[in-house]
Amino acid sequence: METEDYNTSAPSTPVTPGTPGAPLFSRFKPESRGKSSLFRILKCSSFQSWDFEEGTLPPVSCPLSPPLVSLARKVGAEFIGTLILIFSGTATAIVNQQTHGSETLFGMAAASGLAVMIVILSTGHISGAHMNPSITIAFAALKHFPWKNVPLYVGVQVMASICASFMLKVIFQDTLGAGVTVPAVGCAQAFALEFVISFNLMFVVTAVATDTRAVGELAGIAVGATVMLNILVAGQTTGASMNPVRTLGPAIAANNYEAIWIYLTAPILGALAGAAVYSAVKLPEEAAKSHEKPSAEHSFRR
Repeated sequence: METEDYNTSAPSTPVTPGTPGAPLFSRFKPESRGKSSLFRILKCSSFQSWDFEEGTLPPVSCPLSPPLVSLARKVGAEFIGTLILIFSGTATAIVNQQTHGSETLFGMAAASGLAVMIVILSTGHISGAHMNPSITIAFAALKHFPWKNVPLYVGVQVMASICASFMLKVIFQDTLGAGVTVPAVGCAQAFALEFVISFNLMFVVTAVATDTRAVGELAGIAVGATVMLNILVAGQTTGASMNPVRTLGPAIAANNYEAIWIYLTAPILGALAGAAVYSAVKLPEEAAKSHEKPSAEHSFRR
């Protein structure tokens, strides 16, 4: 997700094994002779010292450096991931109407949660799997994503949403309107709900994506479960968009812009608030080092 300028910083997206730019190892420069030597592509990691009868060997380190990912590949992965998410979430709502509610609210929540989890696990190590302008903007505000790439990411997300929506329009024709998120309550209540569920989503995303002490390998499950929970809470009242492009693409394809301002503003504000609150409550790096040893208190972390 980060550009090459940010490869040495902490990962800014849901961390999955092999995230490009993730600081997996410390620094080590072994000597080498020859351009094809394996040591030329090794950087460092720390291994525990080995004790022998004759003495102790010093720590050795030599892990592989994470590969760089070009911006074009990141943008391509972001487009595909957003396309999958919008197509899946919108199609489930359409099918639910066509089958007179057979999908149920739980089924629609599960479908969107699974789509998020699958995309994060499959493309998170390439693009970061934002799939949401709110997340992209919040990461940039936290300085975990370069502002210069925000317009490109948001533009790709909008394009993917429109493409997915018109694909659904061709497939389902007149029933596309069922996939548009419109409020079933007053504007104030709808705004508040979208703000809160977007806050919840970004709070979890910030935890698993930017905090090195969180279990990053479970990011897909954590974020997907949060999406599912939010839909169970607000799906019947606002459609639980949490994502401006989840609403924008279907609205354009169905020509239905009812209360669209709510879905273009509340998720962004909620995401910014969620990111800021987690950044304020998380352990500072100095305190984290003092808590590395197990304590008597219970913890859900490793």
